[in-house]
Amino acid sequence: MPLDIPVFETPRLRLRGFTPEDFEPWVGFYASEISATYGGPCGRDEAWRKFAVFSGHWALRGYGPWALELKATGELVGLSGLWFPEGWLEPEVTWALLPGHHGQGYATEGAQRALQAAYEHFGWRTAVSVVAVGNEASAAVARRLGATLEASIPFRGGEGWVFRHRGPVDHA
Repeated sequence: MPLDIPVFETPRLRLRGFTPEDFEPWVGFYASEISATYGGPCGRDEAWRKFAVFSGHWALRGYGPWALELKATGELVGLSGLWFPEGWLEPEVTWALLPGHHGQGYATEGAQRALQAAYEHFGWRTAVSVVAVGNEASAAVARRLGATLEASIPFRGGEGWVFRHRGPVDHA
């Protein structure tokens, strides 16, 4: 059954649902050390399970992560989106970039559009982003989005910073 995943755009990016063709870049992501806070590094079989969660989240929650695609070339550069798996502290705006795509503003641009969609399209009233302690690049993205550090929590075998995003009224 096809999922009804809305497509959003920014000046450089298209936020769209994942396709089977997107799997190979994620195999590389999950094989790299950068994926440690996402349960990696891991092989193809585990990477497939993690990749399938993207679409599964849409099917079960009605929202989820989008693939970040460069509008100019169609290249997949990462993901950004909405995340609230079972047992999670509260709805989250998340992002991750594939190797070779850091430092170009894609995470901030995609997450800003995802946050806007959370408030305007999905009716969220609040959102957080959880960042592994020490991941200064992701903490900087959260701050650029206007989020403030609210707490520190146990996170995937380590510690995480909880950043609180301004609500929809505060964004006006």
